[in-house]
Amino acid sequence: MFITEEQVRLALPMSLALERVEECFRRLGDGRMLNHPRRRIGLDNRAMLHAMDAGDNEAGLFAAKIYATRPGVGAHFIVLLFDAETTKPLAAIEADELGRIRTGAASGVATKLLARPDASTLGLIGAGWQAETQLEAIARVRRLERVRVHSRTPEKREAFAAKMGERLKLTIEPVDSAQKAVEGAAIVTAITSSKEPVVLGEWLEPGCHVNAAGSNHIRRREIDAMAVGRAALATTDSIEQAHIEAGDLVHAAAEGRFQWETLVELGAIAAGRAPGRQSDADITLFESQGLAAQDLIVAEAVWRTFATEPRT
Repeated sequence: MFITEEQVRLALPMSLALERVEECFRRLGDGRMLNHPRRRIGLDNRAMLHAMDAGDNEAGLFAAKIYATRPGVGAHFIVLLFDAETTKPLAAIEADELGRIRTGAASGVATKLLARPDASTLGLIGAGWQAETQLEAIARVRRLERVRVHSRTPEKREAFAAKMGERLKLTIEPVDSAQKAVEGAAIVTAITSSKEPVVLGEWLEPGCHVNAAGSNHIRRREIDAMAVGRAALATTDSIEQAHIEAGDLVHAAAEGRFQWETLVELGAIAAGRAPGRQSDADITLFESQGLAAQDLIVAEAVWRTFATEPRT
């Protein structure tokens, strides 16, 4: 079965993605799902092939996501879903939209588990396509009263505020600096491709929750070492993958602001094996790297929508 981007959009509303990704974290936390970190290979023309895979004992499925990227050209994503009992391939799923939705859902789940229950203000850094699902997911797990958004291009942040404000019935204020977006916010989300920090620790309000969702490369940083160091609880989706890809944490550790042994997997919190926020004054952090396990569990949901024959 081949499933297109348009079919993914129809089959994967954010409400379902949030439910499935939270279940993914629980299964990772209690060992029912297995995840393998992303691997990359590059050519002389700067094109790269990225591959990541996962298995789910609960559903009896394997999945691999493979995608190719090249600067100035773009990216193409595909998820391959396999039946672990019969080893038969079940579906090939176009996965640009799928990845965008599950990345937003991961920040939504982290916000649900870690942000203060009364958190109602969001500072959003980034106003691109990925930022839309970040905002949508967070708006579903917390009652947002005010959103401030910043991006480098005034026209882009203004268009984002108008579009998403109308779609989600929210008051969204475009602001001309990242500092204005972050200061006073109970939830902060960065979803950029920046190589240098766009969120500084000195701006963070006591008690805020931070989602660092845009960077999955060791040479990129969205938040500075002070922001990492101020977190009473630092979490990630995979400690193994964070060692390879979380530039925010790698740089903070090198500067003596962060100790790897304090990092907690969000799955352990979702499964009840580790505590979450301990105080309303705590700053909490979620470093989102993006896992094949998340792709698997939402790909399964999409496939089941269109499957016409029962599995044997």
